[in-house]
Amino acid sequence: MKLDRRRALALLGLGAAAPAATAAAAAYKGEVAFNHGVASGDPTQDSLILWTRITPLDKKGGDIAYKWRLNPIDRRAGGAKSGEGVTGPDRDYTVKVDVGGLDAGRAYTFEFESAGATSPMGRTATLPAGSVDDVVLAVASCALYPNGYFNAYQAIADLPRVDAVLHLGDYIYEYGGPGSYGMDSKVADKRPHDPPHEIITLADYRTRHAQYKTDPQLQAAHARAPWIVVWDDHETANDSYKDGAEDHQPETEGDWNTRKAVAIKAYYEWMPIREPAKGKSMEAAWRSFHFGDLASLIMIETRLTARDHQLNYNADLKGTTPEDIAAFRAKLDDPSRKMMGEAQHAWVADEVKRSVAAGHAWQVLGNQVVMARANIASFSDAMGQDGFEKAAADLPENVRARLTKLNNLAPLNLPYGLDMWDGYPPDRQRLYQNLSAAGASPIVVSGDSHAFWANELYDAPEGGRRVAVEFGTTGITSPGGGDYLKTIPLGEVYMKANREIVYNNQAVKGFVLLTLNRDQAKGELMKVSTITDTAYETTVDKAFTVTPVAGGGVSALAEASEQPAGFNCGC
Repeated sequence: MKLDRRRALALLGLGAAAPAATAAAAAYKGEVAFNHGVASGDPTQDSLILWTRITPLDKKGGDIAYKWRLNPIDRRAGGAKSGEGVTGPDRDYTVKVDVGGLDAGRAYTFEFESAGATSPMGRTATLPAGSVDDVVLAVASCALYPNGYFNAYQAIADLPRVDAVLHLGDYIYEYGGPGSYGMDSKVADKRPHDPPHEIITLADYRTRHAQYKTDPQLQAAHARAPWIVVWDDHETANDSYKDGAEDHQPETEGDWNTRKAVAIKAYYEWMPIREPAKGKSMEAAWRSFHFGDLASLIMIETRLTARDHQLNYNADLKGTTPEDIAAFRAKLDDPSRKMMGEAQHAWVADEVKRSVAAGHAWQVLGNQVVMARANIASFSDAMGQDGFEKAAADLPENVRARLTKLNNLAPLNLPYGLDMWDGYPPDRQRLYQNLSAAGASPIVVSGDSHAFWANELYDAPEGGRRVAVEFGTTGITSPGGGDYLKTIPLGEVYMKANREIVYNNQAVKGFVLLTLNRDQAKGELMKVSTITDTAYETTVDKAFTVTPVAGGGVSALAEASEQPAGFNCGC
């Protein structure tokens, strides 16, 4: 069935979080299993989302009754909640309960029960109200199942404290089958994608989500703390935008609106995110979370709401003459090209103003792609021509050709990533203007790039005002540039060539641990020692601190000392 935009958006609104049917109405009487763990998410001061999936062991299926329980960890009198409901094949047997009437800043355990089976127990908490000393957030992105074990998720689960986990997208990947992305890993034969082909249909996306949630390390991270999530591109297809994707071919894969609709339907079914109002699945991803009087987390969506088609050097840069470069820059600097769109910009501006007016020390932007200016760097300048050629000689021919092309573009002062905010400079400037006008002290957290970043964001290419800092997280398992270019010091080269990049490491896997207090924020870039063995260590790659500036803005990043001995965990 081909969907127009209106019908696609209607499909996106399907699937109620709270089932209308009663337990007595359930038709299924067979055995069940909880194969996909439990999760919680979208915490507020008085509510939480609880999630699980019930697997019917009888393939005939049917509607399944369940019960849920939420109990305060502190055992003080009052505060326990329970209920019942029904799930079924219309939402792939997933369960999502929006529990209200809770106490602020209170920790809970929760579990589900169905047909005599009990789920694993999860731990969660509401957001605090009033005065808050500090907040600890884990920031994750980009988990490619075949490429390695999810050790970084286990490391998050094993943290001594984490108040919430932010996942900035690429929770699943759409690829599949022999020779697909990640299948050259040492452990890919143990972790091939299911289904074994690129996912396109609703059944495909559901199966892929189900596979990821069978992973015990991911289950442990979900059971540890509430998650706050947003999709990036691979939850639909690579380099997606409002009207299409690089990895979508309409002639063989059908209508983009249809694929986008079923992908997002599966996402809402399988993720611990609050259900959207009918027809508002994109806008429902825009939401704010307030950690008492200390910080606001503002989650933005930069893929499917308004993003225009990305520029591409092969298609849009016809040559390297001054006329060619001027024509390309005219496209790049076209103010009509959008990353977020006017409605979301207005919403972000209002949320930031409210946070500043409330006296919050920090405004954290949960953002998918790297925001800093990062121009293509010259490897031959950084390494010397002989050093570059020697390092490149050891690379596969196709990789060497791409690297040489990049090196030749470096003198043109063009952006490295056209899928990043660098590909939409006027829209980034609109965001910066709104942040500055509000007097905010912003911290941007980013995913997508499979690399660690510590960046200082300025409102002009030269000079200008420092608007924010950015901590970019590397992938949980997804390969970075350093995995392919082992003889090239990518991070060092890009740090030297770009003033906004304070630190960059493209050769490790892990997550960012962000600790906020009123006087300082600390971003620790946490790396795991391997993704091809489940025995690993977690260490601090680098750590940086930043302080808010009175009247708005932030200080420069300062490198911080590592954690004391004994912090590392081995699993």
